[in-house]
Amino acid sequence: MKNARTNGTFFIVQGTSLFKIIAALLLFIILIFSISGLLTSLKPQYRLMSLSVNQAATNVNGELLYQLMGWENHHFLKVENNWAATPTLTNLVFKLSSNINLNDPRSLLGRELPGFYQFDGKILVAGEGTNYTNMPIESAPPIEIMKAEREAALQNLEGLDKPTNENPSTTPGQTTGNRQVVYVYFSHNRESYLPYLKGVTNPNLAYHSQINVTKIGDQLKTSLSDRGIGSFIDKTDIQANLNKKGWNFTKSYEESRSVVQTAMASNKELHYFIDIHRDSQRKEKTTVSIDGKPYAKLAFIIGGKNPNYEKNAKLATELHNLLQKKYKGLSRGVMVKNAAGSNSIYNQNLSSNAILIEFGGVDNTFEELNRSADALAEVFSEYYWQAEKVNQDVKQSTDKQ
Repeated sequence: MKNARTNGTFFIVQGTSLFKIIAALLLFIILIFSISGLLTSLKPQYRLMSLSVNQAATNVNGELLYQLMGWENHHFLKVENNWAATPTLTNLVFKLSSNINLNDPRSLLGRELPGFYQFDGKILVAGEGTNYTNMPIESAPPIEIMKAEREAALQNLEGLDKPTNENPSTTPGQTTGNRQVVYVYFSHNRESYLPYLKGVTNPNLAYHSQINVTKIGDQLKTSLSDRGIGSFIDKTDIQANLNKKGWNFTKSYEESRSVVQTAMASNKELHYFIDIHRDSQRKEKTTVSIDGKPYAKLAFIIGGKNPNYEKNAKLATELHNLLQKKYKGLSRGVMVKNAAGSNSIYNQNLSSNAILIEFGGVDNTFEELNRSADALAEVFSEYYWQAEKVNQDVKQSTDKQ
């Protein structure tokens, strides 16, 4: 056998060694499939969720995978224990040939475990505390919940009928008049919150046809109106439309797309498009205290597969930066989804001013959500009127020419 070692680079040139590496990887993959098969055979209450697997994967690093391969090929174990000196060339070649990154086991798990792709994505702008272990999660409800065949009883409904604004603006100096320039809709309109679902503790069951994310639209509309901005809140029951067509949950964006296109055709004044969702993460990751009051955190999601990607991301980043100045810690940041198993467009190819916003998580209350809606309306109005001023100045300059 020939070994070459230069500047920390370790090459193994022998067919049997390569065979052993492949054998080790196959053994690892078989182990993953065996574990996932065992987990899916368990009763639902005993199954691990994708979140649990993701958190466990964050504790597996490249060194451990390197050692696993060393069980089959002992030459790996002869390399110094200094992991910083791991052969970067070997890692690079391996990644190029297999699309598996030794330093990120999720690159393997993501393709072998169903639903794990939900953790894929890129953090374009990180909010405080945001990292790849607490990315927003998009989970599909069970079929019986999706079809509203089994809904939880409701609770804690006092005070939810009327939107409130703890920090109303004064009479706006500017107004869009009768024009509705912001369009708000809900592709996953039945995403709900556990505090209002009696007896429900499983995040995957936080869905309801009555109390859900659409109520955030009421608060947002009121708060935008207080700041002179007209909006249209579209509460079309996307899930009901899917049920009528016999479509599954993955068709949600396709169904909401037709709804948005109809709105755009009937109202040419609509200029901004916001799709509101609810994250499946738990409260410690979706809640922040600002000036002694709890707020539901916001996360901006951009589809990386649409041609408006850069413009959509610019809008989201501007809003994130404004929130960071006025409500530090409220925004979780701007994330780009571009995974093979996800939609990664989110209808954002319909407009350069289209964004998706995750409002809080399954444990948040509407008291917290409404505060966040007010904060978003405040910074959005600042962004909107500044953009209008710039557009007006450009138009006047052009007219003079």
